[in-house]
Order: sequence, then C-alpha cells, then structure tokens
Amino acid sequence: MEYKIISCVEKIFPDGRGTDGAAPKLSALRGESISFQIAFRAEAADSPYFWPQVISPIKDYITVRRVESVPVRISRTMENSDADYLSLAPGMYPDLLVELKGKAVLCPQGQWRSLWVEAEIPADAEAGVFPIEVSFQPLEGEEIIRAKTELEIIPARLPEQRVIHTEWFHADCLADYYDVPAFSQRHWQIVENFVKTAVKRGMSMLLTPHVTPALDTYIGGERTTVQLVDVKVEKGEYSFDFSKLKRWIDMALDCGMKYFEMAHLFTQWGAKAAPKVMAEKDGTYQRIFGWDTPAVGGEYTRFLHAYLPELTQKLKEWGVAEKCYFHVSDEPNEEKLPFYKAARESLGDLLEGFPIMDAMSHYPIYEESQIQCPVVSIKAVEGFLEKGVKDLWGYYCCGPTQIMTNRFLQMPLHRTRVMGMQWYKYQLVGFLHWGYNFYNIMHSAAPIDPHLDTEAGGHFPAGDGFIVYPGRDGKPEESIRLIAMHYAFQDMRALSLLESLIGREETLRILEKNGEITLEKYPRTGDGLLALRTLVNQAIRQAVNA
Repeated sequence: MEYKIISCVEKIFPDGRGTDGAAPKLSALRGESISFQIAFRAEAADSPYFWPQVISPIKDYITVRRVESVPVRISRTMENSDADYLSLAPGMYPDLLVELKGKAVLCPQGQWRSLWVEAEIPADAEAGVFPIEVSFQPLEGEEIIRAKTELEIIPARLPEQRVIHTEWFHADCLADYYDVPAFSQRHWQIVENFVKTAVKRGMSMLLTPHVTPALDTYIGGERTTVQLVDVKVEKGEYSFDFSKLKRWIDMALDCGMKYFEMAHLFTQWGAKAAPKVMAEKDGTYQRIFGWDTPAVGGEYTRFLHAYLPELTQKLKEWGVAEKCYFHVSDEPNEEKLPFYKAARESLGDLLEGFPIMDAMSHYPIYEESQIQCPVVSIKAVEGFLEKGVKDLWGYYCCGPTQIMTNRFLQMPLHRTRVMGMQWYKYQLVGFLHWGYNFYNIMHSAAPIDPHLDTEAGGHFPAGDGFIVYPGRDGKPEESIRLIAMHYAFQDMRALSLLESLIGREETLRILEKNGEITLEKYPRTGDGLLALRTLVNQAIRQAVNA
C-alpha cells in the first residue's frame, strides 16, 4: 500500500486526482481546528482492510474519519462554470465525512481513498511541535503503513468570531426526512443535534420559524408546518402561546447560538402574500393565512398588529431582543419593489428597535427599502461599498458560478475557503447562505434523499442546497465543504488577531504579499491559499514572541 499526506483543501478522487499537492506544513492557534488527509491506495490483488490508530502526544485532540463520494448527476457547461472546476462531468465527488465508530476501512485495489484527520486544539493547549502518526493496523499481522507528520501549536489564542454567520436552518426538512412529527420530543432532539453541529462549525445565527418559513415554496404549495408560536382565534380576536418559541431560543442559546433571525413575515420574491399561519379557530386547527391571503391591507395586516407587539415584548422579557433580526421578504427586484415597500410600510413602527435584514443586491432598491441590514450578493458587494454602505453582509447561493467563491461539489475546496480572507479584506460583518439542510427539490414540491440527490431534483448546482447530511442516528454527518467553511471563518479570526497585534495596514500587506486579494483575485490553488495562512501564522508567532 502507498500513501500520501495531503492538505485539507484538496478533493481526493479514486483515479488519483487531488493527490499531487505537497504535504502541508501544519500549524494552528489555540482554540482552532486543523485537518489533513491521508490518501492511500492498495496495490496488492487482495485489497486489505485496516483500523486507523492515532499515535501522538495530542491524540486526545484528534479524530479520524473517512471521506466518501456522493453523486453529481448533472453535467455543467463552460457557460455556467470556469476552468477552475474540478470537472464538468457527472460522477462521484468526495464530500461526505463518515465516522469510523470502530469499523474497518477498506482499501479497494488500485483506487485512491482518503482519511480525514482533524485536531481540535483546546484554548489552553500547550504550545510546541507535536508528532502525529496514524498506523494502519490489520486484523492480523504486522502494521501495513504508518503515516507521519507534525503539528505546531502556536502560543496565541484564536479570538472570538465577530462576523455573524447564518445558514438557513430548515426544521421541516428534518421532520420530513426522519419521519417524525414536528416538535415531537424526537424532533426536538434531532433539531438540537443539528444546531450543535452548526455552532461547532462557526454558525452564530439561527433561522427561527416563529411562523413556517415562506421560503422556496411554489405558489399555492405548503411546507410541513414548523410554526413555533401557537395561535388561537376566538370571536375574531387573536391570542398567542409562545412556549415552543421560548424552548427553541433556550435550546439554541444552550448550544451556543448568539443571534436569531425571525422567519420572513411575507412570501419570498416579492412579498405579495402572507406566509402560512396555522391557528385553532372556532375549535378547529386550520390554516388561516397563506398564498391566498393578500400581504397588505386585509386581515393579515390586522393579525400582524396583534401579533408583533406581543412577540417583540416576549423577546425583550427573555433578554434576547438585541440578538434578534427580522425579515420582510427575500431579494425583491424592481418589478416587485412596490409590493415589498407596501409590506414594509404595513409594519409601521411595530419592529422599531429591531434590525430588518433581507437579501437585496440592487442599490436603488436598497435605497428605497428602508432596511437597516442589506444582505448583498457577492457580485454586488463592491458597488455597495463604493456607495459608502456600512456594516455590509454578503451572500452567495446558486450563483455566482464563475470566478468567485462558492461551494458547489464540483469546485475545489480552496475556492470555498478563500471567502474568509475576502470577508476580512472587505470588512464585511455577516455571511448568509440559504442551505444548511434543505432536503427538498426546488420549490419544496417533494423531499429528496441528499445522499443520492445533491441537486434538489436537478434544479440547483450540486451541493448548493445543503452542507450537512442527515445521519441514521438523528445526528448530522459533516461534509468537507462544511469544514472548509468553518476554516474560512477561522482564517478571518486569525487575521483579526494579527491586526490586533500589528495593525490592519501591516496585516493587509502580509495577506497580499503574494498578490492582491479581491472577490475575483485570489490564489487559484490549494497550496497558494495555505501559503497565505502560513504567512499569517508566522507573523502571529513572531508578534507574540517579540
């Protein structure tokens, strides 16, 4: 058997693609996670299996998982891709991280596979250089191979994350996939499992379904009800029970979430209608608002004027009001702007003191929208900054497909991870993505099995809809794209630390030592990206040892 130590920004394919990179030089700050891969291939006719055993003074920090490939069924063209894609062809692409749980790893003859080795460094870890060895142990006989590297722990602590990070959390998809009633005890356990992983990987804001989110739903369609606030209508008057919402917020805070984005108050792409709202009315549980309800001027407006004062008062009583953001509707265009403005104006001062955030990438629309927190497509970020917009958020989703950062399965991992350096350069204060765990086809017309369908029924670029997989035990299985996103935010935090030590001007000089960093200019190889992080670590080491 042969093996190679490979960095965590490469994707290892069975045919050997991804195995050409140089062995990484590993260094990390206290409180940081860092990974490398062991790519291996058997040459013997009898394909061996083995149990990986970690041998290291810091073995308690280390976990080993295997990387599995998932299907990409739709080919891409050069018109919706670029030369940096790993391939444009359908096939199996490395993405899913599978825990070993004491099981053996099989090495098929002639095919490359990889193990993902991750060290989670405690905030109080001893500094120094530590050897890491992974022994491939057979059931019987002598050790097959022993992969060796070393990791330097730098005597400086990674600071807290300041950039707010949200990935839209689809509670209904978890109820649907695991076939459990929404907000049954089992559903609560599953939701908590997925929230814990989100927090572990750098997410700090949680989409909160006070009403069932009116997101990616076809006109006239419904998603599974995950409305946290119970509504009762008696003789035309509304009353509310916030018990489940309180449980949700307490659960999220216990998991480490810091912010909450309240689900959109109007339908997506134009705010023409009300979201689905369920209520007990005249003794019957029924839908009282939805696609057939005008957004403005009717009963739904009266409902909001009864509901929002009580909701916001509860948020204040619970001490989380300053952590809560609200949505009107997602990404209005010029055609839909009048509807959006009408919806926004119908709220009056009901949300006074609460930031309103919405995806909004056309500056004239932002000027007319009267919202405090525009979330802007990365294609439009520079234009907004040139206009002097402060505290800007950025996002990407199904696009851009060319040149800029994104996280499709067919893209290299360094293209996903580089966003951390870009967000630092442009001083963006938040990142939003719509797909933490969207397990439906487009418009939520039917569910999918994300292990078999990575493209939402063929409608989205592979991997766009989710970044974690649903595990059999009600816990998420991570993807290597999730790790790349997490490490992007760690890169941001490391740059912030360096700035606190030597100033922003000198930090930017180090960051751009090998070339300017913009949203379109950045290292086009994994080795190039990691070289920048190495420069940052060297500068931190020098500063703290001075």
